[in-house]
Order: sequence, then structure tokens, then C-alpha cells
Amino acid sequence: MRKFDTVRLRKTILDMAFTGSTVHIGCAFSIVELLAVLYRNHLRFDENDPKYPHRDYMVLSKGHGVMAQYACLHQIGWLGDDDITRYFENGTKLKGLADAHVPGIEVTAGSLGHGLSVGVGLALAAKMYKSDQMCYALVGDGELNEGPIWEAALFAAQFKLDNLVIIVDANGFQAMGKTDEVIGLGDIQAKFNAFGFDAVTIDGHDEPAIDRAYQELKTRKDRRPKALIAQTIKGKGVSFMEHDNIWHYTRLNSHTYEAALAELGDEV
Repeated sequence: MRKFDTVRLRKTILDMAFTGSTVHIGCAFSIVELLAVLYRNHLRFDENDPKYPHRDYMVLSKGHGVMAQYACLHQIGWLGDDDITRYFENGTKLKGLADAHVPGIEVTAGSLGHGLSVGVGLALAAKMYKSDQMCYALVGDGELNEGPIWEAALFAAQFKLDNLVIIVDANGFQAMGKTDEVIGLGDIQAKFNAFGFDAVTIDGHDEPAIDRAYQELKTRKDRRPKALIAQTIKGKGVSFMEHDNIWHYTRLNSHTYEAALAELGDEV
């Protein structure tokens, strides 16, 4: 089996959500391809050591999408089958938000708007130590409502952090509704460009396009931080979840769990 296969990742997310009777399925599904390609082809890490000192950093600022990252860490082997089958039980280490106590999770996140600032600090530290480490920080489009996001962006541009890539999961929704109806963002790429970023927009489920964008952005050493605006579908992969914001907070039952698994097809 090829690591970071997106069907398998989505099935692992469903397993966690069902056994743990937890929420945030749709916002985990929208970032599966973004994380799969990053871990498969671009993120430097040591499979035997989550704390490998020369690793690149993956900061999940939208910490409520953490089941997608847990699924990746499970495929690496940093999380075991027991972590998945006992997700969210009393006494287990995996919570519903990103937690830095978990191997492979860099930043405790979930209070939106704050993870990016930590990512900017990691990128700055790498520059100060003259390291070639990259920092990838994944934020949600709804998270862009938060002022600290733009303070961190200004800081990144001021200190010319071209080893920082902000990945925007632009799925068009946030907890309480459509992003455009809560606080319209307009042209996200233009905003980041105005803040001094080298920004591009792609289809966030097109793996070859994601792969090319990561490669191009990390090799452009032009003293500008990077922003990858990924146009995604909330709930991607299961038809009755796609574009339906009810799956931000809806829990699976046995019927919807089996129906979702059936749509994903045979395990790879």
C-alpha cells in the first residue's frame, strides 16, 4: 500500500469519528489531499523519530481538522491501531483538537488564529539558526477572520520568511455558516499578495497540482513568505457530506458510517 493514500486516510477519519462519537468530519475531509501530498513528497521527517531535529514543521492551525493529521501519523507509524480504535475515550492521548503532546503534532491548536503565529516563530528560528527547515502552516478560510492571522502575516513579510508556506483550506464554510456570509474574504490571493507574500491559488483536491505548487513555492528563495490558497470542498469524498455544513458538528451513526465507507469503496 502506498503511504498517505487518500481513500485510506478518509476511512481512518471515519473510524475515529464513529468510534469516538465525535464531530469535525467535514473539515478533516477537506484537507486530506493537502496533507497527503505534503507528507508523501515534501515534508522532511524521520519515520523513526518524530522529534528529528532537522525535520520540517507542519503546524495545523485549524486544529479542529486534526483527525486528518492523525490519520497521516497513523500511516507513518507514530500512532498505533489502538490510538485509532480508542479515539476520544477516557485516558487516551488523542483529543479532538491538535495537541503538541502527541508525537508528530508540533503545536497545540484549536483556539483559532494562534497556530500561525507559532509557525512564524518556528520559521524565524530556522532562519536565525541558518537551517534549511521549512514550516508549513495550515489555516482555514474562516480562521482568516481572526486578526492575529494578519499580524503574523505582516511579521512573516517583515522578516522575509521565504521558508514559510501558509496553506489556506478555502472550503467556503466555517462553524456557523458560509464564510462569505459571516465575514466575506474577497480575493484571498490578492490579500496575501498585498501583505508581501508570494501567493498562488489551486484546486486543493488535485494531487498533481498540489505537488507542483509545493515544489515551486519551497524552491523560490525570493525573501517572500508563501501562501497556497487551496480551493477545497468541505466533506470531500462522501457525497452526502460535500458542501453540507451540518457535518461540521454532526456525529455518525451506524447507518451513515456504513454509507460513507461504502462510498469510499474497497480499501486500498
